[in-house]
Amino acid sequence: MPFGESFEGVLTAAQEGAEWAWSTIYVEFGGPLTGYLTVRGAREPEDLVGDVFLQIARNIGSFTGNEANFRSWLFMVAHHRLIDERRKRARQKEDLVAQDDLSSIAGDHDAEQAALASLADDSLRYLLEQLTPDQRDVVALRIIAGLSLEETAAATGKKVGAVTQLQRRGLASLRRILDPQPITP
Repeated sequence: MPFGESFEGVLTAAQEGAEWAWSTIYVEFGGPLTGYLTVRGAREPEDLVGDVFLQIARNIGSFTGNEANFRSWLFMVAHHRLIDERRKRARQKEDLVAQDDLSSIAGDHDAEQAALASLADDSLRYLLEQLTPDQRDVVALRIIAGLSLEETAAATGKKVGAVTQLQRRGLASLRRILDPQPITP
């Protein structure tokens, strides 16, 4: 749920170090950031979200803008952290495909629900991997993270028109993958 008019007050409080403001920001944006990083193949999406919030905390004093600008900034930082993680993995010559560790399914989680969620994540990751890297970024930010065209453009450093075209082409590719039957009149 967007902050609306209360965003300015929450931002000011966060810039002054108010714990309640940071909690509010985390509750609002932590889930979408984790979802975005998960479907984009982050090994440890929760850790990356923590890294995003650390960077935001270090630089929030210089932030100016509205809620849409803030969202773009958060996802831009998340996008850069994901790129950093991939570079690190490439340097370490690790397999780039995230493998789920069955030992992580524990405690209060229902094993069946966890398995289904894992399959859904794997399926979504597989579909996104069929797209070009730019299409993947745009589709994930627009559809999964729920960013606007302008926010996605700011997060990726692209123009709004380019984001529109990447989204259109990416969704068309996904349609072809999901329904390979040609449509006949």
